[in-house]
Amino acid sequence: MASNPPAPEAPSVPSQRSSETEAGKIPTFGFGGHRTDEGPWEEWNPTADSTRPVRGRHRVSKQRGGGLARSSTVLGVGVIAAVGGAGMASAQTGKPPVSISIPDLPSVGSPFAGDDADDEPQGSATALSSVGVTSEETEQGTSDAGEALRARIILQAEQQKDQAEAKIQQAAEDAAAKKAAAEAAKVKREAAAKAAAEKKEAAEAAAAKLEAARLAELAKQYTLPTSSYTITSSFGQAGSLWSSGYHTGLDFAAPTGTPLKAVHTGTITEAGWSGSYGYRTILTLEDGTEIWYAHQSSINVSVGQKVNTGDVIGRVGATGNVTGAHLHLEVHTSSSDTAGIDPMAWLRSMGLNP
Repeated sequence: MASNPPAPEAPSVPSQRSSETEAGKIPTFGFGGHRTDEGPWEEWNPTADSTRPVRGRHRVSKQRGGGLARSSTVLGVGVIAAVGGAGMASAQTGKPPVSISIPDLPSVGSPFAGDDADDEPQGSATALSSVGVTSEETEQGTSDAGEALRARIILQAEQQKDQAEAKIQQAAEDAAAKKAAAEAAKVKREAAAKAAAEKKEAAEAAAAKLEAARLAELAKQYTLPTSSYTITSSFGQAGSLWSSGYHTGLDFAAPTGTPLKAVHTGTITEAGWSGSYGYRTILTLEDGTEIWYAHQSSINVSVGQKVNTGDVIGRVGATGNVTGAHLHLEVHTSSSDTAGIDPMAWLRSMGLNP
């Protein structure tokens, strides 16, 4: 690896100072030297009394307490910057300034130990946190901060009160809406029930009208078995007078010889004596229903004879097991038992009213 060659030495020149000194033109100064024209020489040492304090902007004050001057200065500058930044933030947010309390920093001490002169400026008694802020402004800031806190508390209380009132109002509105809905539902149900009742009533009226028309038409085809009568015994009535223990027909009490008529068009299927029934005639209708006429005094038809509604088929009498002259009428259908059905209900179903 190559290396640089050494630089050439400078030429030696005799010192002019040395020659002039030797010639006695320039006096010699320095430690250990002495001029005879200045008088006797003595050593001088600076002290606090003989040295004037440095005045001016570059003077360093005496350090008091612990800590370093440079650290204190840097920290002071940082505190001032923080205070300025807080002020700028307050100006930007529109909030009142708040005083910040920061402990005082130790001042820079004197470089001379034991320098306690009375004329030396002392460290400022004002905290760096209050630099540029008057006492009125500090009090104003503290008051504004308290007022701001009080205002926030009052605002929160008012908001909570508004929320509670809103909840109560909402609950009342919900209850009112629920009540209104219940009342509306009740009215709707009542209206529906009324409409249903009216519809049912109208249907029943229409059905009754149709039934009346049907019965009226049937009444033209059916007739009561006799006239000038009195109902003395009804179907199902209990008593010892009947062998079955109850009455199996409907009794029409009438004078002997009162005409008996065919209730509807049909055929005579029986005519003659029938034991406890006395003289009995059976009229069979087209649907198979049998009409029994018992206790007759006389029979005017014969078996197999066709008769029409209202034709006379016999006479009221008191033959058989009786206590007086009357017509014992029974109705038997293909679905009924030997006792038959209630003649009163059957006659009414045909539009007749005994």
